[in-house]
Amino acid sequence: MKPINDIFPQIAQPSKVVITMHQKPDGDAMGSALGLYGFLKKLGHEVTVISPTNWASWLNWMPGCDGVLNYEKHHERSAELLNKADYLYCLDFNIFHRTKNLASLLANATCTKVLIDHHEQPDTASFDYGISDITKSSTCEMVFDFIVASGNDKLIDANIARCLYSGVVTDTGSFRFSSTHASVHRMVARLMETDFDHAQVHSNLFDNFLENRLRFIGHVLSNRMEFLYEYNTALIAISKQDLLKYEIKTGDTEGLVNYPLTVKGIELVGLVIDRDEERKWSFRSKRGFDCNTFARKYFNGGGHYNASGGNTKDSLSQTVETFKQAVKENEHLLV
Repeated sequence: MKPINDIFPQIAQPSKVVITMHQKPDGDAMGSALGLYGFLKKLGHEVTVISPTNWASWLNWMPGCDGVLNYEKHHERSAELLNKADYLYCLDFNIFHRTKNLASLLANATCTKVLIDHHEQPDTASFDYGISDITKSSTCEMVFDFIVASGNDKLIDANIARCLYSGVVTDTGSFRFSSTHASVHRMVARLMETDFDHAQVHSNLFDNFLENRLRFIGHVLSNRMEFLYEYNTALIAISKQDLLKYEIKTGDTEGLVNYPLTVKGIELVGLVIDRDEERKWSFRSKRGFDCNTFARKYFNGGGHYNASGGNTKDSLSQTVETFKQAVKENEHLLV
């Protein structure tokens, strides 16, 4: 994989571009994709954003989101666009299997592939150009750096700013995580020069849910949360029945894994959700525990040091027992 700066001379020439991100895109994935989309459109490129799956409805306000293709609904159109593309930008993931059913199409695409991502252990052999930097707060910060380094900072407008700000806010936990370095605040200061309404963006991201989600969270915290104080660990296990009862949609469980970290002494939180085809895990930790290694070793996953995910085909009860055994094996790192 060549350094991403090597592609700068090529972006001056209009071309056909596809941008994609990981499945079930969050604020950073969608924000970085649409921020880059707005930038490349200003340079005269023909750009399409393709999501591997659907996404949370509270992301629909983002400028350009109404034009994003859902691969699960638009197989043929997505394949056609990828076949004709000159460049494929892959954002907020670093290995193709994180794009679910879109993975084989991306792997077999013959266009130039560009990676912009901040997760650990990238599959660099699959990309022609790129940058992987785990010290960055978000992929949105990296897209901002990409725009600035290309010499096109002046093209950042309010719409691009809204998208990039969204990803930074969500991935830094509203600027409270340790990944919020000075560069993040300098970026935000630059974005705010476009006069976008940052308070409205925050409201769009965090004050945009239905009553059933709030009642669901209350139910989960009261009935599905377990504390393993001997290991400074908390566990939340959500059944398929819980999801159906409260009519939970994509994005409604966002942030739920962080609640137990507010309890004094808790160093690790595991959240597992019983989905149709698999059990999906999310892990969060405080400074001293490596979630990425934990997720990779036990749950076919990975991500960041303090925030990772995984999955398993085991039943809900089986995977909960696996988690408890894994925590016991890592007791020396947690207490």
